[in-house]
Amino acid sequence: METCIVRQPIMNREKKVVAYEVMFQENESSLYNQQDTRAANAIQDFFMGLDQNNFLGDKDAFVTFTPNLLMKNIPRIFSEKRLVIQIEDNVIVHPLAQRIICRYKKQGYRLALMNFEFTPRCFGILDNITIIKINFSNPSDPNIAQLVSVARSFGKQVAAYNVNTEKAMEKANELQVDFYQGKNVANLLSTNVRRMDHLQTNFFQLMVAATREEPNMDDIERIISQDVTLTYALLKMVNSSYFALSNKVTSVMQALMILGIGQLKQWVYLMSFSGEEDSANNELIRTAFLRGSMCQALVDFLPDFPLARSEAYLLGMFSTLDTLLQVPLESALEALPVSEELKAGLLTGEGKSGALLRLVVKYEDADWHAVANAAATLDLSMTFIAQKYLECVEYVNDIWDDLMNPFEDQKSDGNSDDEEDKTD
Repeated sequence: METCIVRQPIMNREKKVVAYEVMFQENESSLYNQQDTRAANAIQDFFMGLDQNNFLGDKDAFVTFTPNLLMKNIPRIFSEKRLVIQIEDNVIVHPLAQRIICRYKKQGYRLALMNFEFTPRCFGILDNITIIKINFSNPSDPNIAQLVSVARSFGKQVAAYNVNTEKAMEKANELQVDFYQGKNVANLLSTNVRRMDHLQTNFFQLMVAATREEPNMDDIERIISQDVTLTYALLKMVNSSYFALSNKVTSVMQALMILGIGQLKQWVYLMSFSGEEDSANNELIRTAFLRGSMCQALVDFLPDFPLARSEAYLLGMFSTLDTLLQVPLESALEALPVSEELKAGLLTGEGKSGALLRLVVKYEDADWHAVANAAATLDLSMTFIAQKYLECVEYVNDIWDDLMNPFEDQKSDGNSDDEEDKTD
């Protein structure tokens, strides 16, 4: 049985990612709608082998469980402090629904009710519900405001899901919901306006140079050396407490040797967008890392693919440039020395490059039908894709922590080091 898993970010009013919804798919249909024990066992086996910390980081998990899984105590795999149990119709109509829901509530778990309706069975479990999730796929629906009002009257938090458009976001903001979730919620919440001036620096030139199959260290040194911001930030990071060097590094080339190409390309992209505290932007950057890593991981198993591994990495990384820079993607790519094949994959979605990016993005959206079509085009199995997704999530979480530690050291140590420089 082929089981796929994906996580989708959930943000609060402050635009901070506070949780991920963990979503499953098995073969052609959703496991959530299946009642058989076989489907329940598939999810159980997956959860038993899941490293929650690597997959979720420090965020909470929203998970929908079938009645079988609830009765088999599978949610107990998660700490009650980290899990929100989502309740759907197939649980509410179950003859043991009240008993099941009460039990988990008493154990300290939070419960979220999906698709609340004005029916006795929904009102009958409200005392045990913490969050009511409301579908915002049709923001013009007059029932949405009424549902939010009822949820508020019962003292419940409101989570808007399927917030996939600007109109849906505006409606959710108007109704002051507590949580937002949608296919591109990080994009919709990214409010820092970036200008094309950003591309006139060397950040993206450096990214391209660092991700070539055989990076030229002299070229990389030249690009960094002609940009005072890059030079200062690089030396600052390498001399931070994170690296714990006995002697101070004073040259760009020496710093590059210590940092290494692998960590350099991650650091450059992070540096280019991390000037301000913005959880939405940080989540979008993390998404870029994940897309790049997954494209690169999959391309190793695609014979005669038109992009090299390094270009496949850029295919995923640069897929969020338009949102991060607030400019059309075509304009953003004009300033970058990337191949026409890579540009075509990003801009038109044509060919194998387009199919690869589409597969990665649609997997992220849990659009399983589109994933299956792209997988068939590339001759990849859904099981293999799911495995690579989990590996890439773990990898990105690991490098994110490695990158953010010295980056935070730079910001926290900046003032004291500046004072030291003045006294030298």
